[in-house]
Amino acid sequence: MTASLDVDDALRRLPELYVVDVRTPGEFASGRLPGAVNVPLDRIGDGLADLRRAAGSGTLLLVCASGARSDRGAAVLAAHGIAAASLTGGTRAWAAAGHGLERPPGPVRSVWGMERQVRLAAGTLVLLGLVLGLFVHPAFPLLSAAVAGGLVFSALTDTCGMAVALGRLPFNRRDPAPLR
Repeated sequence: MTASLDVDDALRRLPELYVVDVRTPGEFASGRLPGAVNVPLDRIGDGLADLRRAAGSGTLLLVCASGARSDRGAAVLAAHGIAAASLTGGTRAWAAAGHGLERPPGPVRSVWGMERQVRLAAGTLVLLGLVLGLFVHPAFPLLSAAVAGGLVFSALTDTCGMAVALGRLPFNRRDPAPLR
């Protein structure tokens, strides 16, 4: 089990925390906790040495949109002997509590959150399978069944292969800034 901090604890301890946002770069650019650095969850293994150093100089706080990805990131780090806490409720809870999010200067391209991207992709694939099954070949609804099976598996395991795949698309990627 990983440690977690609620929004009030995180706000009070923010000066002593080393905040690591594990969302995609696009999500990170749409608003982040003050002082956060971006290390996407699917690349957390690449940053273990930097994260270990950062943990030596302060408490690591992992953040995502809801808390689910940061919990997984904290578990990955714990498996490598690096202590980290997760922000309960993520940036949504932070913003809902009335705390500001940092945004880069200038215009920011609107980026959909990963959950919304997954819903769009899954819904599109289900609809496509049904339409192609009606007009092209009766086997196409199997695509819809495969997506449904993937969604059930995702819910049972609290993982999402579609989110991992979507996270690798160019608009969800960029090289994260080096850790301070």
